Amino acid sequence: MSQPSAQHPGAPPPAGFRLPPSGYLVVLVGICWREGLRFLNQRGRFLSALVRPLVWLFIFAAGFRSVLGVSIIPPYETYVLYEVYVTPGLVAMIQLFNGLQSSLSMVYDREVGAMRILLVSPYPRWYLLVCKLVAGICVSLLQVYAFLAVAWFWEVELPPIGYFTVIPALMLCGLMLGAMGLLMSSLFRQMENFASVMNFVIFPMFFASSALYPLWRVQESSLTLWWICTFNPFTYAVELIRFALYGQFAPFAALVVAGCALVFLAASILAYDPSAGVMARRGGPENAK
Repeated sequence: MSQPSAQHPGAPPPAGFRLPPSGYLVVLVGICWREGLRFLNQRGRFLSALVRPLVWLFIFAAGFRSVLGVSIIPPYETYVLYEVYVTPGLVAMIQLFNGLQSSLSMVYDREVGAMRILLVSPYPRWYLLVCKLVAGICVSLLQVYAFLAVAWFWEVELPPIGYFTVIPALMLCGLMLGAMGLLMSSLFRQMENFASVMNFVIFPMFFASSALYPLWRVQESSLTLWWICTFNPFTYAVELIRFALYGQFAPFAALVVAGCALVFLAASILAYDPSAGVMARRGGPENAK
């Protein structure tokens, strides 16, 4: 009597097959655990995530302290030093770099890594991508609080409540930036190509925003640059984090960040759809070269 043949890993599950609810939790915990272990084992990644903002805080901000003054603008109730003003922008920069670095690993993972196997598992592809984003957000939170701890010793003192009220803002901003990076990763087959494009995305988004200087100063110097900063979603991520660090809520910035996050997430899920997205034109992740 012949034995039944084993099902192909990429084949759809049989009719009537239902995935157990606990399996979804196992997948989420497993992806987050794997991303956390990768982060802890890559000490250079952790140090580079701290060195970039600390260089701006210790050197750039200290050098321009006496040149660039910041007037009383919300959420500040008094004049603040320049390093205090740039701290929210540097926090957002950490999340920007982390989001694109996490997506850079996705370019490798979907070719020969663990995500290559997960993407052909019975679990919905959109759920696997969301789990990947959640794992990246958890890693970015560790990086942000490590930076804020060092900044506190540099006399960048924030309201104690701000260390808690900023968590939802960090999660929302991390989702938007991670989804944007995930969308970009679907367009590239090799890490070398994706790494070169990162420089054309990270630095323009960072400099053309309110991370380093208030928008009213930008408007005084260049109206064109002001319009670019206004349409830059990273600007609203910075402002959302800035207000949250002082226990305040910026509704318009939150609306823009949430809207961009949904658009980027929907576009990345469609791009990774093997029947309709970018992967379909390449024949799926297993055929990408």
